[in-house]
Amino acid sequence: MDLELWSAGVGALWGAVAGALVPRAAYRFSVEPDEAWRERCPEGHVITGVAAGWLGLARCARCAGSVRTAEAVHGDAGRVVPGRTPASYGPSTLFISLATALVCAGLALTTGTRPELAVWLLLAPLGVLLAVVDFTVQRLPDVLTLPLAAAALALLGVAAFAPGHAGHWMTALFGALALGGAYFVLFLISPNGMGFGDVKLALGLGAVLGWYGWSVVFLGTFAGFLFGGLYGMGLVVVRRAGRKTSIPFGPFLIAGAYVGLLIGAYAA
Repeated sequence: MDLELWSAGVGALWGAVAGALVPRAAYRFSVEPDEAWRERCPEGHVITGVAAGWLGLARCARCAGSVRTAEAVHGDAGRVVPGRTPASYGPSTLFISLATALVCAGLALTTGTRPELAVWLLLAPLGVLLAVVDFTVQRLPDVLTLPLAAAALALLGVAAFAPGHAGHWMTALFGALALGGAYFVLFLISPNGMGFGDVKLALGLGAVLGWYGWSVVFLGTFAGFLFGGLYGMGLVVVRRAGRKTSIPFGPFLIAGAYVGLLIGAYAA
């Protein structure tokens, strides 16, 4: 039990650190399909940092310097958004960091010290990033969904050679193909209800769910549709949407896969 709690603590710490880096990437990716990725902060300063400005805190040093100068001269803190510093941008760093920490802690607690835990912890921040971007602009960028699928299969392939793993790589591969194929059929039947980005996301989700078997694939998929349906019904009830209103489906598919993965890891 002590080892499980230690593992959960390490997972939470990793999630908190990795989650703090998500808002900057989420801000840059949250654009319409015909727009280029954002290269400047809301005040127009070029975003710089590690890996061409993609990694790092969602905070502009030049904006921070301007705010401090203005406060020193005028004694006025200016317009401050509750929960974030004047120089920050994108979604709340604190909220995303805490959410990612909880996600990773849950994965660590249910998976224990099995080798696939490293895979889940590496993929979790990417899943959070995809959920945030899709919820913001209803878009799942190919540069995130396709690497997610490739990374899941590659990393699980490595985990399959490590002693103590509790899954099967071939089932992960077939799960990716099956779920991606099923979503593609749904996309052909109803393009307005299922976006092509969801189809590509399904490849990665099918891989991680398939690691623990077909029952987990079915469970995680059902949970995703259930969450999305309940959200849509809730919007209709409060009259914030109609029956034909488009909603971001990716976050609910990811949430459903997360629930399925927790149950699969715990039962393995």
